[in-house]
Amino acid sequence: MDAVATVATALWAMLPAYVPNNAAVLFGGGRPIDGGRTMGGRRLLGDGKTWRGAAAGWLAGVGAALLLRALRLPAGTALGVGFPAVPLAAAFALPLGAMLGDIGASFLKRRTGRERGAPFPGLDQLDFVVGALLLGVLAAPSWFLDIFTLPVLVVVLVATPILHVVTNAAAYYLRLKDEPW
Repeated sequence: MDAVATVATALWAMLPAYVPNNAAVLFGGGRPIDGGRTMGGRRLLGDGKTWRGAAAGWLAGVGAALLLRALRLPAGTALGVGFPAVPLAAAFALPLGAMLGDIGASFLKRRTGRERGAPFPGLDQLDFVVGALLLGVLAAPSWFLDIFTLPVLVVVLVATPILHVVTNAAAYYLRLKDEPW
C-alpha cells in the first residue's frame, strides 16, 4: 500500500471514532454522567461529560460508520484505494470506544488534579483512539486486523494529534469550546 492509500485508509477507518467527540461538543450539555458525585474530594468526571453529549457522540459516530458502509468503494475508485464495508459490529464499537476513551481520560484527569479543560498532553489527543481501537478489535477482529495494519496504525497515531489540535482550535474560534486544546 502506498503512502496516499495508507493515509486514506487510516482516515476512512477512523472516521467513526473521529466524529463522536465533535458531536458531543456540538450537541452535549444537560445532566452530567457522574451526577455530581465525587471521589477523594474531586468530581468523578465533571460537568463536561454529559449523557446527552455521550449519546449524541455515539449516534453521530454510528451514523458516520453506516454512511461509510453504504459508500463502500471498490479498489481503484478513490485514490486507488478500496474501502471495504465497515462491519456492523465495528460501526457500533468504534464510536462507543471513542466515547468511553474520552470519559476514561476525564476520570484520569480528575484523579491527577486537573480541572475541566486543563490540558493533559498525549492523553487529550489519543484517549478516544485507544478506546476505539480496543473496542474495534474486540468487536470485529478479522476486519480490524485487515484494515489496521502497522502503517495504518502509525498514520492514526501521527495524524490524530494534528487533527485534534486543528479541530479544537476551530471549535474554540467558533466559541464552541472554552479552551483551544
